[in-house]
Amino acid sequence: MARAGLTTERVTVAGAELADEVGLDQVTMSQVARRLGVKDASLYTHVRNLAELRGRIALLAADEKTIRIAEATAGRAGKEALVAFANAWREYAHQHPGRYTATQVPTRIDPELAAQAPGPRRAVELTYGMLRGYGLAEPDLTDAVRLLRSTFHGFVALEAAGGFGHERSPQQSWIRALDALHTLLEHWPASGEGASS
Repeated sequence: MARAGLTTERVTVAGAELADEVGLDQVTMSQVARRLGVKDASLYTHVRNLAELRGRIALLAADEKTIRIAEATAGRAGKEALVAFANAWREYAHQHPGRYTATQVPTRIDPELAAQAPGPRRAVELTYGMLRGYGLAEPDLTDAVRLLRSTFHGFVALEAAGGFGHERSPQQSWIRALDALHTLLEHWPASGEGASS
């Protein structure tokens, strides 16, 4: 018998908590059911399958991460906004590794669910808004967004995997990387400069 008050949101949060503990790819419907104290079949009233659950975890995480970034960057511009944005991203990845992983695999998200979720759209708006503060316009905006995402995600993924073995602390390198990104964004090459065929 299903526990009273079981909802799609509760199932999603339980799955997200489990993902942070054991890794997103290790989450199963049976584990989530045990966590909630219900039979497996009870979950299927609220989510169709594991793929939908993982998609919902991704959207929950996108909302959470976006809220953090929005709060961190509110009223800031330029380097101050960039650093606040990057630090909020990295802290979320550290604190919620399973949820963060879910945000990096968009193919797992049902397009119908994604269309209803504000997190991913708001994340794009925040990123583009911050970069407009550097005077960037398309197509440079998109290129800069991709650079930032690649840098932030690459750094936290390597950090999580223990990929920084040098005696210099990752924090020191993170600070310098943000300094370098700020300098690059302030001196973004004009369209066509430095292009290679």
